Amino acid sequence: MTRQIAVVAFAQSDHRRSTDELSEVEMLMPVLHEVLARTGLKTADIGFTCSGSSDYLAGRAFSFTMTLDGVGAWPPISESHVEMDGAFALYEAWSKLLTGDADTALVYAYGKSSPGSLRDVLTRQLDPYYLAPLWPDSVALAALQAQALLDAGDTDEPALAAIGARSRAAATANPHAQLRGPVPRGDHLVRPLRTGDCPPIGDGAAAVILAAGDRARRLCPRPAWIRGLDHRIEPHSLGARDLTDSPSTRLAAERAGAFERPVDTAELHAPFSSQEVVLRKALRLGEEVCVNPSGGALAANPVMAAGLIRIGEAAARIHRGACDRALAHATSGPCLQQNLVAVLEGDPR
Repeated sequence: MTRQIAVVAFAQSDHRRSTDELSEVEMLMPVLHEVLARTGLKTADIGFTCSGSSDYLAGRAFSFTMTLDGVGAWPPISESHVEMDGAFALYEAWSKLLTGDADTALVYAYGKSSPGSLRDVLTRQLDPYYLAPLWPDSVALAALQAQALLDAGDTDEPALAAIGARSRAAATANPHAQLRGPVPRGDHLVRPLRTGDCPPIGDGAAAVILAAGDRARRLCPRPAWIRGLDHRIEPHSLGARDLTDSPSTRLAAERAGAFERPVDTAELHAPFSSQEVVLRKALRLGEEVCVNPSGGALAANPVMAAGLIRIGEAAARIHRGACDRALAHATSGPCLQQNLVAVLEGDPR
């Protein structure tokens, strides 16, 4: 890469179980205003805009076009959209800036999971011939992965409970988190996963601004430079995969340069406690690495925004000097099917 790109600003909503009184645009607009205010930029100063969301959550086709009202589509803007988590929209924006076609980019993502049954909605992303007709929901599939880890001896139920407890304890310092502090482990939701091993269902939005080179330094006192970014995918068929491992995460991390030098912080998009076990192994994260200091997806998991939030949280820690080299991970699909890894660094202090 001959052009350096950095995350220069990050903002997110307060994540709530339900936002019935707000439309997607109304939920998103305060976040967009905040992220622009952090840099002093106006909409007209943004060279490229990219968003991530899901029409399945909204229940209507091309629902993302409505949220452009929050951005402002006039005068005409350079805009794109991915039907995935906002982290993958950030990948597209990063690629756009690398070409030199733009110097700044606005990336945003949002999701309202409260109106319908999220567990049913997510079955629509499965293989349409063999899996989707059976309607296995997202929690049941995660439970299959958790049981595989238990059978392999990689973890046990008390260890999974400890992950959930640590995540929600960390979230006490995160004013945007949906769940904070001690949360009862609860009964089995789908064995071996208990309520405390699973993410909350809620609504939320997030946005980041990217900038290139000297423009980034003018917009942010300590930019979070993207040193590497890559994403990979596992086979679509769950039966063709080893659910106790994540080769795509490992490969994405290798291509992003995560193994070149140790990281001090990792924000992992692990919606279920068992998935943190898989990701720690794939990413070679030791106990010395601070994992999910924001609380992670177990504290707030707005679908289609949670992965972008992992990048934003990692970047924000660099901005305020809380870390120097961070890894951010995002996933999409059942049982860690698609995985993105970003390596962020701050300028030497």
